[in-house]
Formats: sequence, structure tokens, C-alpha cells
Amino acid sequence: MIEAPTIGVEGIYQASGHLSGFSDPLTSCKECKEVYRADHLIKHIIEVPDALSNEQIYKCIQENEIGCPECGGELSQVYEFNLMFKTMIGPGNKMTGYLRPETAQGMFINFPRLLRYFRDSLPFAAVQIGKSFRNEISPRQGVIRLREFTQAEAEIFIDPRDKSHPRFAEVADIKMRFYSQAAQERGEAEEMTFAKAVERGIVAHQALAYYVARTYQFLLAVGVAPDKLRFRQHQSDEMAHYAADCWDAEVFLDRLGWIEIVGVADRTDFDLKAHTSVSKVNLSVFVHYDQPVKRQKLVVKPDFKALGPRFKAKAKAVGEALKALSPEELKGSKANEMISLTVEGETIEIEPTLVSFESVEEEIRGEEVVPHVIEPSFGIDRIIYTVLDHSFYQDAVDGEPRAVLRFKSAVAPIEVAVLPLMDRKELSDTAKAILQELRTRGMRVDYDTSGSIGRRYRRNDEIGTPFAVTVDYDTLEQGTVTIRDRDSMQQVKVPRWQIADKLTALLCGLLKFQDAGDLVASGKKE
Repeated sequence: MIEAPTIGVEGIYQASGHLSGFSDPLTSCKECKEVYRADHLIKHIIEVPDALSNEQIYKCIQENEIGCPECGGELSQVYEFNLMFKTMIGPGNKMTGYLRPETAQGMFINFPRLLRYFRDSLPFAAVQIGKSFRNEISPRQGVIRLREFTQAEAEIFIDPRDKSHPRFAEVADIKMRFYSQAAQERGEAEEMTFAKAVERGIVAHQALAYYVARTYQFLLAVGVAPDKLRFRQHQSDEMAHYAADCWDAEVFLDRLGWIEIVGVADRTDFDLKAHTSVSKVNLSVFVHYDQPVKRQKLVVKPDFKALGPRFKAKAKAVGEALKALSPEELKGSKANEMISLTVEGETIEIEPTLVSFESVEEEIRGEEVVPHVIEPSFGIDRIIYTVLDHSFYQDAVDGEPRAVLRFKSAVAPIEVAVLPLMDRKELSDTAKAILQELRTRGMRVDYDTSGSIGRRYRRNDEIGTPFAVTVDYDTLEQGTVTIRDRDSMQQVKVPRWQIADKLTALLCGLLKFQDAGDLVASGKKE
């Protein structure tokens, strides 16, 4: 994991394409002057308006007689608005900089350091988690669209000659709903294994499929509802020109519809080549062959004895220029034509007799390749919002409403609540001893004595605490404690000395709640 600066110089974003292409289509009302994202105004008409040009968006607005949402006035032509925050760097504000619109570029410009760290061999990866900034024209929908947000991105640099993955077998049999380009035309996602998706060419190759599968597993593990999750492939007219394939993890939110929370793309070698072009720094990797390859090579041999007296101080430069020419470029010599060179801005003509050729055998131990990049990009704020939305549940207990966050144990802020039945010393002493024991095991534990036991259960249900441990007089007399399950509200009695082991197994999913102990009689009021 690395941490790159949040402010970058202009050259970074010139190379990445953000200066010229990182913008949103806007339109403004001719009457009240309000400004709107033009593509958002036609979302109810076009499912993927991102793929449309500004002219096509404006035509759709006109054809559907869409007016200003505020006053109904006529909307202007659609124009581009760059989303980066601009700033000036250094004394005298002489250098232009930008707040980073994504974390990825910090990893690309640190590629030489990363390559050295990984001992000049592929594949390798870098991960960065941090703030990104976008000058959204109208932030809205809670944390879904922000000017400052948290991103987690990985850049996995792979050999472009082989896009298989050594651990693909681990995910090959996982089934998932793929909303491919063809499925989008049918209007229905198709369920299949990842092995089948690669075999059918739905996902471009194993390396990309592997990281889509791991993203899918992660989202399920943190609590995204599987029936409200799909992976949508970018349409051909939506796909970035440099991408071999791209899949967005989209979730359904009741108020907002389908929202992207993760993107996984094969960005090919676009980024590294773009940064090489601007920075003039070599961002390739020398890949060694398993066995050296021998081949014949035609070597150009200038006649330096003749070139010296003729060109004097320039003789060495002329000779090097001749050696740099390929045999194809020297084909004129076979026809006794003059060889034309440009040396230090001067055009020089050389007789073919001053150059000879020699065929030599050379041993090739490897080649320079520019890595391709697989990029999973996670919107952390959106994922957290989704987990909250998909975990929220309401029911009624004894005629009173109960709000519950059905968090997975791994993401619940509090895993266990220790609750003495009453705030009395004989109960609280035992409860605090259990609290300390569970914390020693590494559990996130809370202790609460405020209010009735039923209200304390409700409070913990609302914050998503999976289990509550109740210490009562049976604990003192019989050596048992009660474990309560948040979702079912069932309770089981377990021996006091087993409590830490039982909770560890429950939280890890190694033990089912109904098998944890003796079920307390149902119907008991909380």
C-alpha cells in the first residue's frame, strides 16, 4: 500500500487525459439560470446516458420536451464542465496544480519505485486508500455524489502476453449474475460461473475475471444483498477507448435505483504509455525468457577511418547515426544511392561505400514490455451507504416498532453487548469480568446498564450488534449466561466458562446459533 500526494502538478493530468476529457455534460436554464447535469435529466428515458455525445443528449432533451426542473424554462445547449479543482503551487503561484480526481495516478507516476521494490518482475500490485476530489456541479443524494470522497483503488500490473491467472481455479466455480452487453439488450442478467463467463468470452480473460470475482465475494462479505447486486459490462460505445473490458458492480437502492459502487477494468497499457510520452521516463519492464533465444542480426559497420578526415568533430555522431539505421533504412545503399542522415540538425549524405554490413548471431535473454493494468476501483462512501441500506430492517415486538441493522459480524461496530440484568454490584462485577475476557479475545464489546433490559436490546439492535450476553441471577446460582441473537431474538443458555469460545465460534460462522446452547423458552418478553 502506498500514499501519494492529493495535489498533483499539471503534467500528471495532462498525461492521464483528465485535462481534456474529465468533464460532465451540463445545461442551464435560460430563465432562472439554474445549472443541471444534462445526462441526469434523461436517465428515465435512456438507461446509460453516459454513452451519448453532448449533441445526442441535447437532442433527447428537445425531443422529449424536457424543461428546467425548477421553473420549467427552456434549457441551453449541452456543454462540458471540467470536474477537477484547480490550484496554484509554490511562491508566486507560478505552477498549476490540481486536487487529484482519483487515487490511481499516484501509483502510475510511482511505477519505477514500485517496480524496483518488486525486483523488476511481473505481476505486482499497489493499493491506495484516500480522498479524491471532484467539483460536482450539484452534490446530492447523501454520500452518493460528493465533492470530497474516499476511494480505494488497486493497480495490478500484469504481463500483456499472458492474461491467465494462477489462482483462477479458486473462483472458477463461483456463480454470479452477469449483466453483459448481450444481457443488457435482453434486459435480464444471466447467472453463470466465472469459468463459463471466460470460456464464452463474456469476460475478456482470467485476470480480469479473477478480480471481478474477488470484488463480488468482498461485497457479499460486508453485507451487500445478493438479490440487489449485479455486475454490468460497459457497452461498446460506453467503454473507454483504451479498455479491453470493464465491469461495474451496481447495487439497487430503493430511493435511487441502480448505483455504481465498484468498477473493475482492464486499462491495457494506456496509462503507462501516456505517462511515458509526457515524462520521457521509460515505464517498461524487461521480462526474461525461460531460455535465451539465438538469432541472426545484421549489424551496420561505418568506415570510421574514412569518416574521420571528412567530418572531423562530427565523425563520431555521423557514425552513431549510421549504426542506428536499420537495414531497411539502408536499402538505398544496395542501389548505389546516397544515404541521407540528419545530424545535429544538418542533413548529410553518405556514399554507400562508407558502410558495410556484418551478420552476427546474438543471444536474446528477454524483451521490454509495457505492463497492462487491471484496476478495481472502490467507492468507499457508496459501499458503506449500501451496507446500511441493505442491512436496515423493521418489525414489531409486543406492538412496538423495532429497527434493526442486520450487519455481518465482520463489519458490525459492536460485536457483543454485555448486559447485566440490573445495575447491581453482584451482577455488574460478573458482567465486567466477562467484558474483559471477551475484549482479551479481540472482540469489539460494549457494556450497558442504562434502562430496562428490553430497551438495551433495542438500542443494540439499532446499531447492529449481532449478540448480547445477559448476566442474571442464574449466572450467580447456576453458572449460566444468556446469549441473545439480534435477528431472530432467540436466546440460549450456556455455561459461563464457555461464553468466550461460543461467541468466537458464532462470530466466525463456525457455530449456528440454535446449536450454541439450551434454547430459552419462546414467548418470553424482552
